[in-house]
Amino acid sequence: SLPAKLINGGIAGLIGVTCVFPIDLAKTRLQNQQNGQRMYSSMSDCLIKTIRSEGYFGMYRGAAVNLTLVTPEKAIKLAANDFFRHHLSKDGKKLTLLREMLAGCGAGTCQVIVTTPMEMLKIQLQDAGRIAAQKKLMAAQLSATAGAAEPVVEARTTATQITRELLRSKGIAGLYKGLGATLLRDVPFSIVYFPLFANLNKLGQKDPDVKAPFYVSFLSGCVAGSTAAVAVNPCDVIKTRLQSLQRGVNEDTYSGILDCTKKIWQKEGPSAFFKGAYCRALVIAPLFGIAQVVYFIGIAEFLLDLLPKHRA
Repeated sequence: SLPAKLINGGIAGLIGVTCVFPIDLAKTRLQNQQNGQRMYSSMSDCLIKTIRSEGYFGMYRGAAVNLTLVTPEKAIKLAANDFFRHHLSKDGKKLTLLREMLAGCGAGTCQVIVTTPMEMLKIQLQDAGRIAAQKKLMAAQLSATAGAAEPVVEARTTATQITRELLRSKGIAGLYKGLGATLLRDVPFSIVYFPLFANLNKLGQKDPDVKAPFYVSFLSGCVAGSTAAVAVNPCDVIKTRLQSLQRGVNEDTYSGILDCTKKIWQKEGPSAFFKGAYCRALVIAPLFGIAQVVYFIGIAEFLLDLLPKHRA
């Protein structure tokens, strides 16, 4: 049922995000680094420096936004894929690869309604520590050459403050900055992920009418998720750069997708489009593995069965 699908998707998203959020924070900070302004050399270096400068909970900056919005985001994505697969199937026959891709395309398009504002706010909060650390480093260098300087105090901003400012200055469109880049990432991701997962998961089904074991769903979600994540990483780098409202010292600004692509290619080279790719694979693999296990186990059905109306 639709309520069960929505609950399953929401629970899956909450569990998954909680497990992998620190890696996602490292991905955002690595992707936003530009040549000459590098604070972190790798994912582990980023996480170690984050803990040292911001404490353990510094790795979860922006998590509240994700935990609040991931439930509708995952619910929409998983339920929309099921919806489109159901309506694209003919008389219960097996879907062709093209129809599976169309269903994934529809799911990816629907989810950006929630994904774009969520990513927009999350990126500002995740990257704030990198920018603050960069300013402190610059201040330390200046004080070493020009005498004592005033310490840089990081002003902690919240998602609520950012939302209010964007709504005040740019209206609802402010929360949808980078919508085109988000579509460019999420639609191809869903086109790759959902058909690949469905076909991998079928390999573990002994009977078409019986669900695959949970470990098959988990591994299928991990493989399909990491494959799709790496495939669309260039789009994710562009999206992250476009949605960042604050820049570090001497970092480029971008006017759109083409301008961002051109500047990254010319100034940082083709390899820059795969910054944070392994982080993104490490985030997406368990995130979707967990999501698919929860979704296919059907926790929601169990919860709904506990309600009196369902027992009746």
